[in-house]
Amino acid sequence: MADGKTTSERFQEYRPSKTALFWSCAACVAATMILGFTWGGWVTGGSAGEMASDAAQAARAEVAAVACTNQFMAQPDAAAQLAALKDTSTWQRENFIEDGGWDKVAGQRYDDAADLCAEQLVKMEAPSVQEAATNETGTVAQ
Repeated sequence: MADGKTTSERFQEYRPSKTALFWSCAACVAATMILGFTWGGWVTGGSAGEMASDAAQAARAEVAAVACTNQFMAQPDAAAQLAALKDTSTWQRENFIEDGGWDKVAGQRYDDAADLCAEQLVKMEAPSVQEAATNETGTVAQ
């Protein structure tokens, strides 16, 4: 402060050159983009398309898994098949479901549907005799 002016006075009198103003703006734009893409959650159009495609595929697999579970439990020998599925090793359960054909929805298979179906079925309890009779005929067996 050799000239006796305060910082506020010097800031008010400062007139940047066009070059300094341009590079300041360019640095602000670059910093905003870097922060946005790294921490802000921004994605490119290609990444957004891939994310949407993956989400749609996962949703189809979940719907197919629910249909698979319903088809599996609607069969007459569901309790025996469920016991056989639970006795099957974890990595072979998907093949068990695919071999039975329960993972098909309208004749089409979806990726990961058999695995999700097997996970849901393993968590279920075997239907009782009365529930099994109800599933077969649609009425309660007496």
